[in-house]
Amino acid sequence: MRQRPWYLGNTTVRSPFRLREGLIAIQEAGIAGALKGRDQELRLCGVLEKKGVIASLGNDETYSIGRKWRAALAQLGFLWPEAESVENAYEISPNGQRLISSDSVAAWQECFLRSLLAYQIPSEIESDYQFETFSPLRHVLEILDELSDGDTMGSLSPLEMGAIVQFSSPETPVREIVSQILSLREARDSSERKMEFDRSQKESAAQRYGYVAGTIDDYADLNQRYLKATGLVQSKGRGFALSPRKLAMIKEIVSQEFSILSGKEYIDNLCNGAKLPTDNKSKARIVLENNVELLLSREGTYDLSQVDFESAASIEAARHDVEDILFRIDEKEFADSQAEQVDEIIAYLELLLEYSSSRRTLKRTLTDGREIVLPRGEGPAYFEWAVWRAFLAVNSLINEPWESRRFKIDQDFLPVGTAPGRGSDIVFEFSEFVLVVEVTLTTSSRQEAAEGEPVRRHIAQYAEQYAAIGKDVFGLFIACDIDTNTANTLRLAEWYLQDDRKLGLQIVPMPLSSFKDIIEAVKDSPERLLLRLKDLIMTCRMLANQDAPVWKEAIVEKTAAIAEALSKST
Repeated sequence: MRQRPWYLGNTTVRSPFRLREGLIAIQEAGIAGALKGRDQELRLCGVLEKKGVIASLGNDETYSIGRKWRAALAQLGFLWPEAESVENAYEISPNGQRLISSDSVAAWQECFLRSLLAYQIPSEIESDYQFETFSPLRHVLEILDELSDGDTMGSLSPLEMGAIVQFSSPETPVREIVSQILSLREARDSSERKMEFDRSQKESAAQRYGYVAGTIDDYADLNQRYLKATGLVQSKGRGFALSPRKLAMIKEIVSQEFSILSGKEYIDNLCNGAKLPTDNKSKARIVLENNVELLLSREGTYDLSQVDFESAASIEAARHDVEDILFRIDEKEFADSQAEQVDEIIAYLELLLEYSSSRRTLKRTLTDGREIVLPRGEGPAYFEWAVWRAFLAVNSLINEPWESRRFKIDQDFLPVGTAPGRGSDIVFEFSEFVLVVEVTLTTSSRQEAAEGEPVRRHIAQYAEQYAAIGKDVFGLFIACDIDTNTANTLRLAEWYLQDDRKLGLQIVPMPLSSFKDIIEAVKDSPERLLLRLKDLIMTCRMLANQDAPVWKEAIVEKTAAIAEALSKST
């Protein structure tokens, strides 16, 4: 008998935080409220494409992408949905406005938490389910809480999420669901061929519920992504687990009595965003004190005497401060670990080389059995992130990891969008010099038009800043393929300041394949890269008096020679 799994969002918008980009595009284009109908869906597609939220529409003649984006935003209450009690269908909701106005990943996560805590199925918006109304978020949190054991946070694998949890509801007691999960784990642990076991279990679930195995995987991945967007769970292996930093919040959520809402009451709650435990001063204090205790266990400090516990705003500000300190401790540990993750970094660089010719999600299994994923539509963000990780592996930065990147990362240190405009992508300060890195997946003549002026301007800003202390600033421009006109612009590399003083900029355009070869050459001891990097850039700049096509080839040749020398000196 066919049984529909529940899922959050839709498979067209796999990356939850991109919904924010879509909302901003809708607001800036002034089309909120006018999103239904063929012409309106076509216009929405055009707006999303123009703003870079989605890739080229290709052969999508039905404009289904616009309809699916509208549906995802309305289902989660970021747009007012079309319903009998709603007069302003597809206008941006209060929680949607809150998401647009938020400027940090933590604030985005809070918006998604308010959304998914309010979200219930079946509902007036989504009626095509055959079980009693429930909250998927609460349901998963209760299962994870039951799976927790002391200091070990409850976790779920993709197989457990796909074959069991997303087909379950509170109609089955949590302990019974957990028993099924533990039985599956025991059987898998005793299996000698784990991959075959997983495949067999997925096929059995597919046959049992009337879905193909690939669809079950897709929904499990989608659910994991949206659950992680709340900040309450984080990655664990290929699956996810409760976040220790959010444990007090989770306990408060699962302890609250669940109420089924319907009609106007449900839609208002969804679109305004659910109340959180931390909206209450006494419960917010419990969460804050729990986080401070966790911070102390990580050898951090925080003075609670400065907090006005009679003020909800003061408690909230302190909670965000403590969470930020905890995250920076985690990010520092992540940065320190990158020297041991070079094989993974190289694998991402290789996937990025394939990305420009592929419209699909790219995956690769590493030698240790872990699978890495380059999601469709997120190549630019992963490009900046992979290069950032490569230089973190050198382990010689003076600036902090969070100071070196301008893009945001989530609780798993994965990229959340690209660096904003009006600045460089990544800036690394070493003891002897500063390296400003710009990356792009843009190709052909569009590359020079999009990158030629901004790259020079960004690097000039740092060159002027560090000139006062006599520190050299170099620029590295990395692309899958360097357009000759881009190379020519960067070869000349001049910039005039406001007072008409001319700066000569030291910029080298490098193909991604050449950059990958250098990282691969030093993978056993990445710190060796620093010894040759400055010399490589200066040598390439000395050859910049050649014509652009010749200079491009010279850069590739010099980089290859350095990579070969480094690989032999291990």
